[in-house]
Amino acid sequence: MSGETAHRYLRPEDIRRLDSYEFAPKLVVEGYLSGRHRSRARGSSTEFRDYRPYAPGDDPALVDWRVFARTERHYIRTFEQETDMECTLFLDGSASMGFGGPTTKLDYASFLTAALAYLVVRMGDRVGLRIFDRTVRDHVPPGGTRRHLNHVLNKLENNKPGAETSLAEALRHALPTVTRRGVLIILSDFLDDAQDIFAALSPYLHRGFQILLLQIADVQEIDLPRSGLLTFEDMETGQRTVAHTESIRAAYKAQVREHERVLRELASRRRVEFHALRTDTPIHHVLDLILR
Repeated sequence: MSGETAHRYLRPEDIRRLDSYEFAPKLVVEGYLSGRHRSRARGSSTEFRDYRPYAPGDDPALVDWRVFARTERHYIRTFEQETDMECTLFLDGSASMGFGGPTTKLDYASFLTAALAYLVVRMGDRVGLRIFDRTVRDHVPPGGTRRHLNHVLNKLENNKPGAETSLAEALRHALPTVTRRGVLIILSDFLDDAQDIFAALSPYLHRGFQILLLQIADVQEIDLPRSGLLTFEDMETGQRTVAHTESIRAAYKAQVREHERVLRELASRRRVEFHALRTDTPIHHVLDLILR
C-alpha cells in the first residue's frame, strides 16, 4: 500500500515491517480461516453459492431486490469467490487507557489495532472497528478497501480516552450489529469484572466467533514503584487515595496476578486465546506471538 498518507499509528517503516506477516492467527489457522484460503485459491468463479442477510458495510448494489420484493428482507447473493474473512477489532477507549508513558496504554493498543487492520485489508479481507468505554461510542462498519483502512486509521488518531470502562456492556450493545461470524479481537486493560466479561462473550462464542483477547498493561501497573508515600487517583472516577507503596506493594501485585489468572482460566475453559501484554514490548514481538 505504498503511496498512502502517513498516519500516526501506521508509519511507512511500520508498513515495511508488516510486509513479512500474514493475518492468520493461530486460533483460526486450523479451521474457518484455512478453509477460506483453500476456497479462494480455486480462482474467480462466479458460481452462485447461497444467500446471506445484508450487513452494515455491505455494498447495497449486491442486494437481491427480487428476494426483497417477496420477503421484505435484504439478502445478498454470494458466489464462490466471496470467501473473505471478517475481523472486528474492539478497542478500549476508556479513561484508564490513558495511563502510562511515554507510550500510554491507548497509544500502544492503537498501534497494534492499526497493524492488525492493515494486515486484514492487505489479505483482501474485511475489518471493522468498535471503540468503547461504558458502551460502544464510535465504530467503523466492516470493509476491505484502502479507503476504508484510512477511515479506520483516522478514527484511531482522533480517539481520546473517554469515560469509565464496561467491556461487558459494550459487547452486549454491539452484539446485534456484529452480524457476520468471523474473528473478534479485543484490546483492553480488562479492568472490569472477569465473570461479567465472559458472560457477555458467550453469545459470540455460541455463534461461532473466534476470539482473541489482548490485555494491555503499563509496567508501573504490574510492578508498583517503590516511591514511598503517594497519592493515587482513579482515572475513571477521580477518587483519590494516599498510601505508602511499600506497605501495599505485595498485596497490590498479588491482586494484579489474581485478576490475570482468572482471565486466563476463563479464557482457557472457553477455548479463547488470551495474551497479557506490556507497553514496553515491541509491537512486532506481539505480532510474532499471535500471528506466527
